[in-house]
Amino acid sequence: MTYLAQRITKGSKKSYGMYAKAAALAASGRDLIHMELGSPHADTPLPVKQAAANALMAGNVHYSHFQGLPKLRAALAEKLRAKNGLAVDASGIVVTNGLTHASFAAIMALVDPGDEVILLEPYYPQHLGKIELAGGKPVFAELDAANRFAIDAERIEAKITPATKMICLVNPCNPTGRVYSRAELEALAAIAIRHDLVVISDEVYEEILFDGAKHISIASLPGMAERTVSMFAFTKSFAMDGWRIGYLAAPAAMIEGILKITTSDVTHVNTFIQEGAYAAVTGPAEILAELVQEDRAKRDIVVSRLNQMPGVICDWPEGTIYAFPDISQIGLPAQQLAELILEKADVVVEAGSFYGPAGEGHLRVCFGSQSTERVTEAMDRLQRFFGSL
Repeated sequence: MTYLAQRITKGSKKSYGMYAKAAALAASGRDLIHMELGSPHADTPLPVKQAAANALMAGNVHYSHFQGLPKLRAALAEKLRAKNGLAVDASGIVVTNGLTHASFAAIMALVDPGDEVILLEPYYPQHLGKIELAGGKPVFAELDAANRFAIDAERIEAKITPATKMICLVNPCNPTGRVYSRAELEALAAIAIRHDLVVISDEVYEEILFDGAKHISIASLPGMAERTVSMFAFTKSFAMDGWRIGYLAAPAAMIEGILKITTSDVTHVNTFIQEGAYAAVTGPAEILAELVQEDRAKRDIVVSRLNQMPGVICDWPEGTIYAFPDISQIGLPAQQLAELILEKADVVVEAGSFYGPAGEGHLRVCFGSQSTERVTEAMDRLQRFFGSL
């Protein structure tokens, strides 16, 4: 007799990509440079840490509001109105254990067994498992590398069936580094409205933008607020990945359903950690600007160096902490090439195929995960590697 539920045994196997392969080499003492994980290198800003520590020492260690601290939600509502163009108040926000928890709660609350959820490919693999756990069916709309992985309304609409319930959007996009234009988002919104679909919008990289790129929340477009769950986190922008705190904004009817999930799985988010998040969202803008400036400098090193390597062409990411270089000229499958880079250069990068077949011919290189010195060393190693092929 097997004791595991079918939603576990019949779902896709959880994969950690090149991170798992690199972990197997850790005991050997090799000097690996990890550029596969989207974990910020920077430390959490001191004022944020101090606010959480002060709250802990002041005894803020007991149960809190199910949706999150009222003052934090009020501050987040003000931020969403001012920066994202969302007409939301504190009652329309749920504080979550990172964006991962926000998306899990939204999918579990909205997806029934048999519902189809469209993922734009290359897709973020974390969303795939949650759809399957809810009993949903992932459906993949492949975007075109030759068109810079732009949102393609025809390709997406061709995937819609009577069972389609939801579209999953990641903007700015992991892994491609694209920041979708207003025209692209309007095309996607028109599809959602025409077919009466829900959109869950993963906007964890909203603050990490380069070269004048502008992030637009799809829920701010006409007709989208009532059908969108907008999800955010402090993870990347404030280097708070280990804090596990994020939030979502949604219509009242969806909030009620989402709370049935969050109050059942975690009750509410850690109380004193929310004080740190409050300090982050209400703190000086310069703190965030400095962190983004560091990412921009490392992006410039990585992209300029990659474009000097034989057989490598790298577009300039408009946002996120990832470069997505095209290595199709090398003539090797992306997974095989990533494994060779690990073996020969001691640099860990992710294969583009990890994000679906549309990512084949690419690698994902995280420039936000290391110091400037280690990023430069990684590029030196890759330069030697590609030069030797």
